[in-house]
Amino acid sequence: MTESSGYARLFDLTGRRAVVIGGGGGIGREVALGLAAFGASVTVADLSGDAARDTAAAIGSDATGIGLDVLDETALAALAGAPVDVAITTVGVNVRKRLADLTDADYDRVLDTNLRGVFRAIRAFAPGMAERGSGSVVAFASIRAQTVEPGQGLYAATKAGLIQLLRTAAAEYGPAGVRFNAIAPGVVATPLTAPIRADERWERAYATKSALQRWAAPSEMVGAAVFLASDASSYVTGSVLTVDGGWTAVDGRFDPFAPR
Repeated sequence: MTESSGYARLFDLTGRRAVVIGGGGGIGREVALGLAAFGASVTVADLSGDAARDTAAAIGSDATGIGLDVLDETALAALAGAPVDVAITTVGVNVRKRLADLTDADYDRVLDTNLRGVFRAIRAFAPGMAERGSGSVVAFASIRAQTVEPGQGLYAATKAGLIQLLRTAAAEYGPAGVRFNAIAPGVVATPLTAPIRADERWERAYATKSALQRWAAPSEMVGAAVFLASDASSYVTGSVLTVDGGWTAVDGRFDPFAPR
């Protein structure tokens, strides 16, 4: 065996126990399938228990699907009661209104799901991981944590706050060997973005903003999730892995070389 042969196992998740919150559909479903493909035993949790069980069935016998409200502290504590090596949350909601048109109910809904939910997940899973001396927690943020547009104020604020929560957790639990990172997708074709994609003008405008000139498929988020869950990222914590097709790298306002 050569000294470098161990690198072939960097992404191997065999023997790891993973929880994917929001795994019933969209990005979460693909992440659950991806973790399982690399050997992890996966518990799929989703507000829709039926959707979670459907994802688990697609994985096979080494997966379990359960209904879970991320704001239910008792349910989260029960889920974290068993040893967990990897916890990933993909949950999120959006209310597209200008700031002056938002209601307190809108605020509560978006903040509770996108920020309080992640806070409670950290609080549920981190102590047990710290006791065992290892673990990886990953939450899906968004490019909206960095760049904004009218009508996405609450969503952007929660995603920026989510990143800072993870960075704080990275600082607090790093000495115990637990890592916390965020993934920031660009525009992904999921049920959450279906209303935007239904409008041809918006669909095209979003597609052409990135360097790759297209929307991402949910499966294109899997590589980042597997990387952050695995030993391949053993020295990565407190980081944001941007998977946006170049959206935040390119201004996109004017191309002087485009055909006229």
